[in-house]
Amino acid sequence: CMELRVCETENNRDRTGNSVSQDNQDSILEPLCFPEQPADGAGAPSVQGPSLQGPGTELLVCLFCPESVSLQQKDVLLKHLLLEHKLVIADVKLIADLSKYMLYWKGRFLEQPVTDFCSVIKTNSTGPVEKQEDYFLLCDVLPEDRILRERLQQKRLEEVLEQQQVERDDGSFHRLCMFCSEEFAGNRSSLLNHMAREHSFSIGLPDNIVYCNQFLDTLQRKLDNLQCLYCEKTFRDKTTLKDHMRKKAHRRINASNHEYDRFYVINYLELGKTWEEVQSEDDRELADDEDDDWSDWQAHPVSAVCLFCEHQSETMEQIYTHMKVHDNAYIKLLRPPLPDLRFYQQVKLVNFIRRQIHQSRCYGCQEKFDSRDAVLRHIAAEGHMMKLPDVSTWNQPQYYFPTYENDALLCTLSDSDEEESDETNHGEDVPVIAEDISNLRALKQSSVLNQLLKNRGSCS
Repeated sequence: CMELRVCETENNRDRTGNSVSQDNQDSILEPLCFPEQPADGAGAPSVQGPSLQGPGTELLVCLFCPESVSLQQKDVLLKHLLLEHKLVIADVKLIADLSKYMLYWKGRFLEQPVTDFCSVIKTNSTGPVEKQEDYFLLCDVLPEDRILRERLQQKRLEEVLEQQQVERDDGSFHRLCMFCSEEFAGNRSSLLNHMAREHSFSIGLPDNIVYCNQFLDTLQRKLDNLQCLYCEKTFRDKTTLKDHMRKKAHRRINASNHEYDRFYVINYLELGKTWEEVQSEDDRELADDEDDDWSDWQAHPVSAVCLFCEHQSETMEQIYTHMKVHDNAYIKLLRPPLPDLRFYQQVKLVNFIRRQIHQSRCYGCQEKFDSRDAVLRHIAAEGHMMKLPDVSTWNQPQYYFPTYENDALLCTLSDSDEEESDETNHGEDVPVIAEDISNLRALKQSSVLNQLLKNRGSCS
């Protein structure tokens, strides 16, 4: 049931990433997120970026001469640096943006001699002087090089996380399944969940993947070339390939194939660490480290949104101040001393109002409008902020679930009965009355189990 619900949810998304039913009836099958995006999805950046080391169209320039090659031919330039300029760059594969790295050091070598930065390695040191050569090693032992690599890594991580968020929110995804040609549109999760559920082919959780379209293109090319996705052997036809992948349990990707590393966010997290090393770290050791520095922690601000309009603030105090302009409607509807609404009733009422406004419907008179702005103008003009429909309309189990998963307003609700009880007791301990167990022995003697045991003993 859970899988069917996930599939239904992902297949019924509108362009904002929010769920709508197939019969065009307003419904919400999963929590929304603040702030809501425009329905046209305008301004969404394009999905691109193929590798851990940046776009393949960038040029790599020699640190000493005008020589340059494309990023895909980096080995040619590294060989040129070794043979022509006697320079070796250590751990090239760990440099997040090799193009910017080369440009930086090209500028520095124009300012100062290479010996100011690089370690000098003398070859054939015990032989004749005329056969001795000096080679230069550029590595992160140099503090300046280490800082540069870390900055490039941080910049690349920010770009990847931003791209990942774009893909998670993208509602324009459209693609065919690689195994059954079923069509999927809306969000990438619908296709990935389908392949995992129906074809036992999983490339991981959607939220762990970045550059998803390029990932699927890579896998599709292998299948089109009649190549197994796991062992990468080539077969004579599609039928033979499918039988091989099914019988050998090769309907998966090879984790040791580093071609796929660029499609997983975990490979961008820490400089110089592979996903295996990141996963094998013991979190308990990290927790015991007293030298942990959290100074660079960036917490996300609280998404505090007014109950009656689109105004947003970073603190609940600011939202309360703002909502006073609505004639204290929020205070009158939900806050004590109103005695009739318990905590869970307040939760359902907030979620009901949120959902009605999201669906451009007045929660008071149930009139439908073309846009959210129109319903907000109607509520203000008609004085419907304090007008609620019959209790049976909003006091429903479906409103236990939050309309917005990051709704800070729900965290400020309180149970009026609890507050009244606290005021009555004035902090005094409430006596606990023990349960009456005087008839417990009689109940035990007359129990069904006891009678069965007695009958069994008499029969023996």
